[in-house]
Amino acid sequence: MTTLKPSRKTPTAASSLRSAATTPSDPQEGLRFGRIPITNVQPVVENGAFPAKGIRGADVRVSAVIFREGHDALGATAILFAPDQSEIQRTRLAPVPKGSDSWEGVLTPSSEGNWSFAVEGWTDLYGTWAHNAQVKINANVDVDVMLAEGALLLGTAAKNAKATHPEAAKAFTSAADRLADASLNTIDRLAAGTSSAVRAAVGLFPLRDQVTRSRTYPLLVERDAAGRGAWYEFFPRSEGASRSAETGEWTSGNFRTAAHRLPAVAEMGFDVVYLPPIHPIGSINRKGPNNSLTTVPGDPGSPWAIGSAAGGHDAIHPELGSFEDFDAFVAAANELNLEIALDLALQCAPDHPWATAHPEWFTTRVDGTIAYAENPPKKYQDIYPLNFDNDPAGLSTEILRVVRLWIDHGVRIFRVDNPHTKPVWFWEWLIGTINAERPDIVFLAEAFTRPAMMAALGRAGFQQSYSYFTWRNTKEELEEYLVHVSRESAGYFRPNFFVNTPDILTEYLQYGGPAAFKIRAILAAMGSPLWGMYAGFELFEHVARPGSEENIDNEKYEFKDRDFAAAEAQGKSLAPFVTLLNKIRRAHPALGDLQNLSLHAASDDATLVFSKHKNVPATEDAPAYKDTVIVVINVDPHSMREGEVTLDLDALALDGLSSDGTFIVDDLVTGASWNWGKKNYFRLDAHLEPAHILHIRR
Repeated sequence: MTTLKPSRKTPTAASSLRSAATTPSDPQEGLRFGRIPITNVQPVVENGAFPAKGIRGADVRVSAVIFREGHDALGATAILFAPDQSEIQRTRLAPVPKGSDSWEGVLTPSSEGNWSFAVEGWTDLYGTWAHNAQVKINANVDVDVMLAEGALLLGTAAKNAKATHPEAAKAFTSAADRLADASLNTIDRLAAGTSSAVRAAVGLFPLRDQVTRSRTYPLLVERDAAGRGAWYEFFPRSEGASRSAETGEWTSGNFRTAAHRLPAVAEMGFDVVYLPPIHPIGSINRKGPNNSLTTVPGDPGSPWAIGSAAGGHDAIHPELGSFEDFDAFVAAANELNLEIALDLALQCAPDHPWATAHPEWFTTRVDGTIAYAENPPKKYQDIYPLNFDNDPAGLSTEILRVVRLWIDHGVRIFRVDNPHTKPVWFWEWLIGTINAERPDIVFLAEAFTRPAMMAALGRAGFQQSYSYFTWRNTKEELEEYLVHVSRESAGYFRPNFFVNTPDILTEYLQYGGPAAFKIRAILAAMGSPLWGMYAGFELFEHVARPGSEENIDNEKYEFKDRDFAAAEAQGKSLAPFVTLLNKIRRAHPALGDLQNLSLHAASDDATLVFSKHKNVPATEDAPAYKDTVIVVINVDPHSMREGEVTLDLDALALDGLSSDGTFIVDDLVTGASWNWGKKNYFRLDAHLEPAHILHIRR
């Protein structure tokens, strides 16, 4: 797109006001507002101090408020710049809603790196003329003048477009000639200037004037695993663990036995295997079953109580194996296209080597003892939290060494435990340092905490985070949260929709039965490009320790012996359905983006409806196509729901409807197909099939 008639100077929004005493030759120089005011550009994080987040091939929603004085028509454009600053993409922004001052569109970076973008606002010369001409000519006012102006406008456009857009130039020339032809009647001349051919030509070659560009804002585009993926968590010590029938004593599983679980995880369609801490576990104040302060010989303790005489964060628990065993485990996972995510838990057991060698890295109480961790009402007597204020350089350098060590052993993803209990500056430094060396390294924040802290951790560099999804259960709660994460916070916060964790078994799962597990899996897998589950979810483990949201006989403090194969053979496993969900995710690119979610209306107050749409570009093997998935889900696990869905057809980006206003949808769960339209009846029994996952057949 080029400017039809260049302005005296292309104005930009400046950063500082000129002195009131100066009288520059250009009165616009130094002002914050350019010729066309552009405000509230998004996604912009801290006015550009931090880059917005993107993923290779994922649509980035760009918006701005753009307006001007008077009644002239406006246009808006978003521009995408590659890491080498070359202009890669221009896309027209559309008013949202129509007639407002807010404009929106998408840009799609194609590779990883430090990209950037800007927004332009401009006077739409053609839109202004077409509107004025139709109004005035219909009122028989300035008829000859309006036709002459149209002929001049389109004639000039033809000359400017000839070199780059010859087809548009041809349409402009034809229309200009007819507008200037006094032998034709007024209606035919106006029709020539406002024809579909001219409007299509203007779409290719907009007639822009007074073009004003915003600042250029940073956009960090990262690899797929930073923003897409299905995670599965299990404890290596439980996989292959055995219990003596005679003594009741356990023999721990290890990396060699845990590797036997990897094929099943891969077959379910997961991308990442997340391991709780694999380091030596402290003996002092070791916790027993169900967080008990009493232990007996053989109690394995919590993996998050890191450190003993066997070593600290740079060591492996002797019962799990050696570094050679760990390397073999990572290699086995990689062979199955699985990545290993390792827990980075920056805390220490009382017998961690750091507690003796570096007491300054901890908080000492007035009685000389080191303070253990607390999260009232929870107490962690087996853990010492770190204090970053006494020796920030020494402690930070040691943690950097530890992270580099595990990277050298094939770890590319770190799930960080409780990052909100450490200074934000530390994460900005650590992640920035690591990603400068290795941009492929991904950090997940396990931060169930205040919104401001969660947002700050995302800005500081965390590629993704646990989220409040775990506690959003009703239709109203889910609608509000899906809009928040896909629109409002998407520039700096990527949510990983974990359905459960060793610490979190919500009341919804405790009392909702198998239907609740199925509903939550659908919501997580379809609602976010990142989702995860902890082993046992597929077995409907739902019994909590009384008065808590934690599983009873919690695996954090003891071994778990699960027979996944027997449960599946008996039809008592959700694994086949989880496999189907991950298969659907891989088959539909729309589900791999975060910012493309749209809500739709349902008459029932427990039925949630949302869609995801993506224009998929052509490849060497396939032409371009549109991928749209609609999810209609009953979020009440106890009942059957029915009613009417009212679809926002604009959000579905349909190419066209049948003569009766319908289109075909295929249910990706049941295989059924229907003709749907704007309004559609549904009936969803939570105990049978709680959701329709529909694909629009093109």
